[in-house]
Amino acid sequence: MPRRTSVARWLLPALVVLAWIALSAPLGSLGGRLGDVQTNDSAAFLPDSAESTRVSELLREFDTERSLPVVLLWESDDGPLDPAALTQIATRVDDAVAVAEEAGALNGTASPPIPSEDGEAVQAVLPFSPDLGDALAPVIDDLRALPGVAGTTEYVTGPGALFNDFAAGFSGIDGLLLLAAFGVVLVILLVVYRSPLLPFLVILTAGLALVAALAVAYLLAERGWIEVNGQSQGIASILVVGAATDYGLLLVARYREELRREQSPASAMRVALRQSWEPIAASAATVVLGVLCLLFSDLGSNRGLGPISAVGIALAMVAALTFLPAVLVLLGRAAFWPFRPRFGSEHPHGRGWERVAGSVGRRPGRALLGSVGLLVVLAAFAPAFDAEGIPLSDAVRGGSPSGEGQVALARHYDAGASSPATVVTPVEDWEAVAAAAAGLDGVGGVEPFSAQPGDAPTVVDGLVRLDATLTDAPDSTRAQETVAELRTTVREVDPEALVGGSTAQDLDTQDTAARDLAVIVPLVLLVITIVLALLLRALVAPLLLVATVALSVLATVGVAALVFDPLFGFPSSDPQVLLIGFVFLVALGIDYNIFLMTRAREESLRHGTRDGVLGALAVTGGVITSAGLVLAATFGALTVLPLVILIQLGFLVGFGVLLDTFVVRTLMVPAAVHLIGDRVWWPSGLGRGPAQRSPARTRESQASASVNASSVASSATGRFSRSSERG
Repeated sequence: MPRRTSVARWLLPALVVLAWIALSAPLGSLGGRLGDVQTNDSAAFLPDSAESTRVSELLREFDTERSLPVVLLWESDDGPLDPAALTQIATRVDDAVAVAEEAGALNGTASPPIPSEDGEAVQAVLPFSPDLGDALAPVIDDLRALPGVAGTTEYVTGPGALFNDFAAGFSGIDGLLLLAAFGVVLVILLVVYRSPLLPFLVILTAGLALVAALAVAYLLAERGWIEVNGQSQGIASILVVGAATDYGLLLVARYREELRREQSPASAMRVALRQSWEPIAASAATVVLGVLCLLFSDLGSNRGLGPISAVGIALAMVAALTFLPAVLVLLGRAAFWPFRPRFGSEHPHGRGWERVAGSVGRRPGRALLGSVGLLVVLAAFAPAFDAEGIPLSDAVRGGSPSGEGQVALARHYDAGASSPATVVTPVEDWEAVAAAAAGLDGVGGVEPFSAQPGDAPTVVDGLVRLDATLTDAPDSTRAQETVAELRTTVREVDPEALVGGSTAQDLDTQDTAARDLAVIVPLVLLVITIVLALLLRALVAPLLLVATVALSVLATVGVAALVFDPLFGFPSSDPQVLLIGFVFLVALGIDYNIFLMTRAREESLRHGTRDGVLGALAVTGGVITSAGLVLAATFGALTVLPLVILIQLGFLVGFGVLLDTFVVRTLMVPAAVHLIGDRVWWPSGLGRGPAQRSPARTRESQASASVNASSVASSATGRFSRSSERG
């Protein structure tokens, strides 16, 4: 009978490990196809109610298809272009058209060479199909490789080239980003564990979770249930790696404790799982519900990010509670070599965290006032955070060839000539609407759409299309301001007039993102408060935790406002960065408070609330700090990609996690709980027992706070062996 039991203890973990490894190949094959179902056209993510979306639908009746203009520009190096140069440029335009036609990229007729008024530049516009996908990049490269014209500088720019250069920043998601994320996690884990084997087991767990998450994301996107772009794939990948590593750290810490009390690795793992699955599951549930709030977004890109992130977090939890325990049981104490936890040895909690807990216990008011004061000062700068949007020409760190081309184009032409704003208005008032539009600052000219230049306007279902050329680059903030004013102006003439086009799409995206921020932020706070109330079976503690994390988020935004422009050179940001950063920071920041407070709840049953929270801080300090460093580092890996929006998100989440780890969870929450006492568990009445200290603590009890923290930390681990014996 003992032999059968021994075989069973080894057989089940072996089957679990083999199942994960066997599934990794087919899952990896599916996940590798996720790029095939990505949608990176921002217009596709707008709601049907957006004005630019309604205009796009109306334009189909004018027998005009959507196009992605690519602008070829030749700028003279010295004075007006001579006839020989103009002849060469005409030849290059023909060559460019031939290249585009051969690739099947053209979606209309290319314009002839258009000289500038100063004679120092020539441009030609090639209308590309917006559905080229991965085929766009090689065509842009071929255009840039065409022979030059003597005495000129050549540019390939316009919306099509800008989009291509921006999308190129996502090319490192499958390689550089994950390599950086796993690399930095490996370094941290090697320092934390001082073991050459254990870090690779934790990283392997995160890798398997990521493979499974990408496969599920592909299946959801392939069936049309969600929309995925390169940005959401990269963010979700980082989230999975960080979460799986964090859950692994918590489980390994519990398992190492139990190996000192249990001779059998299987028995030690049973106790470790029994004690750690609840906080891990609660943490995962909190993040899952938090990111699923993105389903209430009006932007399809955000709605897609919610389910992908939720699936990834769920699979990270499953991998951490199945594959990692199984492989650790199979390896036993060898997984920790060369510092194997010996049976019967004392667990080293780390005197540093006991001293921190003792310091908080002796002066809780000072710790609370200092930490709150610091965050309030930083949060005061949050209103200065600029979220007016990032022009596509500035979206690549260090600039891009197409962005340089936009600057050159603006030196000689109305910068928005290649991508005009489109006005659709009833035929009765079209002349008055055109005149009002042409009178606006920022509008270079207005032309009615017709079959041939000079003909009467084309009328479809009583509507006329007007093309308004903007004087500013179509992706700029000033162009968006012009479109907003244009909408107001034309509707004063005819309330049924609508304004669309690429700039209008950018404006609608910004407005929709701002609306999402106002709706989803309070929803996330409400959902997480409810989850915490159910988990802790209290009302005061959840409100306290949510308030501290919200203050931490505001402080992080304040720091970003201080450093983005002067330090990183980012003059503006995007509402989507704020929204995603907020959701992740609140959900992930609550994670560490869950780890702390679930342990504090356990210790409060034995030692009372005040000593219980100090003991929980001493015992969990090391593992939670390690988890915070890992998560901050994984999001910091986003900065290796040359995309401003991901760099900003990486900073926000990375810095916010560190602020939450070292200030909120270490000082603010323990100090607040210590001062509030038993009332923090209201209405459950937790902590009212024989071990409860009087709320009116004496000077002697405060002086011995560090001793209490140390004794509580020591007795906390002893409880597990007794519970195992009872089991």
